[in-house]
Amino acid sequence: MTPLFLIAHIAGRGVAIDTTQVDSVVDLGEIVAVPCAPGAVRGLAALRSRVVTVIDTGTALGLSATATSAKRAIITRVDGHHYAILVDALEDVTMLERVPLSSGVTLDRGWATVGTGMVERDGEPLLVIDLAAILPTLAIAA
Repeated sequence: MTPLFLIAHIAGRGVAIDTTQVDSVVDLGEIVAVPCAPGAVRGLAALRSRVVTVIDTGTALGLSATATSAKRAIITRVDGHHYAILVDALEDVTMLERVPLSSGVTLDRGWATVGTGMVERDGEPLLVIDLAAILPTLAIAA
């Protein structure tokens, strides 16, 4: 069966996320900063009577921080905790054929850590990413 992927833009790059990692997509309200949290933790936000840890995806990937105005997020659950992964934009959900990363593909910075494969949509290659790999180690332990 062909997997279903959510197409998003993170740090200006189109990516594909296996929908089995996606709990929901939301527009966040107020994000409250957490003192002494890792730099990739933007803060906490209330979401449907629960609190989620908001991840600044750009910072987590070793890139420029995600814009402070960013409120669109993908909610994922890792080890029983909900996280809001900030994104630049969300596009579509579609079935795509996943292929492994070829040995000739070089990914820089955090992309090398989160990239797990490739898909092609309308002739454009998109990196398949693992949302759990974006999470800062200290955030998971919190």
